[in-house]
Amino acid sequence: MKTSDFYFDLPESLIAQTPLSDRTRSRLMHIDRRSKAITHERFYDVIEHLVEGDCLVLNNTKVIPARLFGSKETGAMVEFLLLKRISLTRWETLVKPGKKAKIGTRFTFGDGQLACDIIDIGEEGTRIIEFIYEGVFEHILDVLGTMPLPPYITEKLEDQTRYNTVYAKHDGSSAAPTAGLHFTNELLKSAQDKGVKIAYLTLHVGLGTFRPVKVDDVTSHKMHSEFYMLDEENAQIINEAKEAGGRIISVGTTSTRTLETIADATGTVKAQNGWTDIFIYPGYTFKVVDGLITNFHLPESTLIMLVSAFLDKQLVLEAYQLAVAEQYRFFSFGDAMLII
Repeated sequence: MKTSDFYFDLPESLIAQTPLSDRTRSRLMHIDRRSKAITHERFYDVIEHLVEGDCLVLNNTKVIPARLFGSKETGAMVEFLLLKRISLTRWETLVKPGKKAKIGTRFTFGDGQLACDIIDIGEEGTRIIEFIYEGVFEHILDVLGTMPLPPYITEKLEDQTRYNTVYAKHDGSSAAPTAGLHFTNELLKSAQDKGVKIAYLTLHVGLGTFRPVKVDDVTSHKMHSEFYMLDEENAQIINEAKEAGGRIISVGTTSTRTLETIADATGTVKAQNGWTDIFIYPGYTFKVVDGLITNFHLPESTLIMLVSAFLDKQLVLEAYQLAVAEQYRFFSFGDAMLII
């Protein structure tokens, strides 16, 4: 299976630069898994496809202001992107330009409220840094950091909260679980009023999810690991829905990867936390997920490969070509797809 098998031509003009004022008014492409019929709707119509007993599973990770600009004693400016927390004060980071971040170098941020030392070099040139500060790190980061918007978004985000879901709870992501950005509290309440169960898990999204596949053979690609959590209460909600014949509908590829990591061969999940580097591509047999809500993804990405594994590669590519023809908005602030 070749990476090029997942290519499609995407005009740059279709990359959404800003979110819609109303989260629920994004367009929704619905694909029926059985009939393979495709319909065009609005995201608020998703409620019409849910039935009593279904279970929506959402990723409640929270994107932190993970982009920091620091300076050396010489005055040289360097950009840090926090990727993964290793300990209370230690992080794996992406540094630009990396050549200025040699082991032993110290950087300061803002008016000196925060400093860091480069202590090691990680995978693919990342830097392991040790922060030095007084007080609460999260409070300092709120003041000095900015939201780490993907590089394909070039316009300024006026409302920083729009790069988080309305149910974001646990700090730790450097990228948003974007399928969930379409939900409002009101829409979730409408689902619950209809008898739909809501379950939450956490997967702290790292840039590894979005990094390009650089190998020709898909099976040779290695995913970066990301931290996940599922508690007992939410595991019970998912299992009870499954046992009662309800559909488990995963909101986003991050929720999907977490569920499929945790589930056993019978589709049962259990409360646990850990690290996952699961890579789902065509040929994978799903154990627990019955439906998927997702955004439109990059060509040749691991995300479109996961969607192709859940549906059918040829049908997915046809759907994407139709999305381009119909001028759907792509990526983080773009439109959504419901496969059920």
